Amino acid sequence: MLEFKTYYTGSTGNLHVCTDEHTRIAIDFGVPFPQAQKAFDYKISSIDGALITHAHRDHCKGVPRAVQSGVDCYAIKDVFDSLGISSHRAHIITPLDLFHVQSFRVLPFLVQHDVPNVGFLIQSDYGGKLLYITDSYYCKYRFTGVDIIAVECNYRKELLEKNIQAGLVPEVLRKRITRSHFEIENVKKFLHASDLSRVREIHLIHLSSTNSDPEQFKKEVQKSTGCPVYIK
Repeated sequence: MLEFKTYYTGSTGNLHVCTDEHTRIAIDFGVPFPQAQKAFDYKISSIDGALITHAHRDHCKGVPRAVQSGVDCYAIKDVFDSLGISSHRAHIITPLDLFHVQSFRVLPFLVQHDVPNVGFLIQSDYGGKLLYITDSYYCKYRFTGVDIIAVECNYRKELLEKNIQAGLVPEVLRKRITRSHFEIENVKKFLHASDLSRVREIHLIHLSSTNSDPEQFKKEVQKSTGCPVYIK
């Protein structure tokens, strides 16, 4: 059965794993390599590949060491250029061009952020489909037949404004947050517009440490979708 697990998520670093018991892939590699090694029980060879969404370091800082250690990494050209990586382990992908990582068929697609960024639709040859979207304020695509959704749910507008007024969040960050991250009401709208008939898990990822309310977000999305919701 297809499984998704979050090891780290948020602005300090992101690392997730998707497995179908035949293939095990990392999704984003945004923690120092020693942290990733520990998460994988020091068996980096157990990872069959790593999918990287974009060039922000909290999503790709571990890629150079991963490549050096023999992990095949898949990302848009912007990621490898920003890291100065040229290697046979660095596989450049193109949005909407399907590629394979062993038993996984992976379709990258563009999402809106402040740098080039992709989401991933991952389907196992053995059954099961995962949708992964992070660091985006909007996705124009709609999806069907998905079993697991992992989607950023970064902030609530009212909490952000309250924290700005209180001086907890700099005013200058308002535009960047609202133009590059998914707000909970928009997440719910996106989910409502998608086919949830097969969804058995929704994972809310990349929550802000100051502008979110994890338990409240979980309750709202569960009530809104009728699907089990998980937050790391």
